[in-house]
Amino acid sequence: MTDPRAVVIGIGNRFRSDDAIGPVVAARLEELALPGVLVTVCDGEPAGLLDTWAGVDLAVIIDAVRCEPATPGRIWRTTIDEVCGLPSATSSHAVGIPEAVRLGQALGRVPAELVVIAVEADSLVLGDGLSGPVAAAAPEVLRTVLRELSRVGVG
Repeated sequence: MTDPRAVVIGIGNRFRSDDAIGPVVAARLEELALPGVLVTVCDGEPAGLLDTWAGVDLAVIIDAVRCEPATPGRIWRTTIDEVCGLPSATSSHAVGIPEAVRLGQALGRVPAELVVIAVEADSLVLGDGLSGPVAAAAPEVLRTVLRELSRVGVG
């Protein structure tokens, strides 16, 4: 593939229940083989994110999120500025996306636009497979990502 204009990053761990939503949707998207779109999976480690999203027009992140109170399966579409301002929602990873963005800004390695598609998790314990509400949300998450790609003229 030539340099992609957009990247979709499924963040998560397939062996931590709903934390797998990012990799699950990324796998479905990858099957579509959209032109100009790189689809990848990442554990959320900042260096991996910076290497993946640097210089693209649009980066879309799909991740599980913990909220209190939670509505498992609820989908949030937000920009990174909005994520940084949500006091009751946190990434399911030790280092969150906002920290990776701040590091990327300091190093000059950020995308032109970053959109986060977050899905409220029911369970993040060790286990294979999504909970019912999160599995039911997966098709809509995929449609949401496709709308984002279409909005910027890729895919």
